[in-house]
Amino acid sequence: MFDHSDDHRFYMKKALHQAGRAMKLGEVPIGCVIVCDGRVIGRGFNRRLSSHSTLAHAEIIAIRQACRKLGDWRLEGCTMYVTLEPCQMCAGALVQSRIDRVVVGAPNPKAGCAGSILNLLQMKEFNHQVEIINGVCAEECSAMLTDFFRDMRAREHGR
Repeated sequence: MFDHSDDHRFYMKKALHQAGRAMKLGEVPIGCVIVCDGRVIGRGFNRRLSSHSTLAHAEIIAIRQACRKLGDWRLEGCTMYVTLEPCQMCAGALVQSRIDRVVVGAPNPKAGCAGSILNLLQMKEFNHQVEIINGVCAEECSAMLTDFFRDMRAREHGR
């Protein structure tokens, strides 16, 4: 069996770049890319604050872009790379989009729905299940989030 770990790291670095774009805007640094046939067809980073929208998660933005690029709502044959485990909204969007797999950087113990709290991606009751690959560039993904929240708390407390 072919080991795709180098590919997974390569694309997760692209998702981390998107997370960095969010951080520059003062947003929680979550980034995402969607890959089809070796090409990035969707990119997104968290924009909830700047867009004043609950729906402006990195995954949703990337899914919209990928669907436009393919001209279809189905993302069969695609892989999503996301720096933080998807929440319930994004996990639902992944199932609805029929995406093949999601590669996750850091776990999300407070809202993760790819196994931390729930696993909405692999419920047999749904008509589609999504393969999950966890822990790609986990330390880097986690460190970006930890640093962001530490710096935010320091600013709030005037340090």
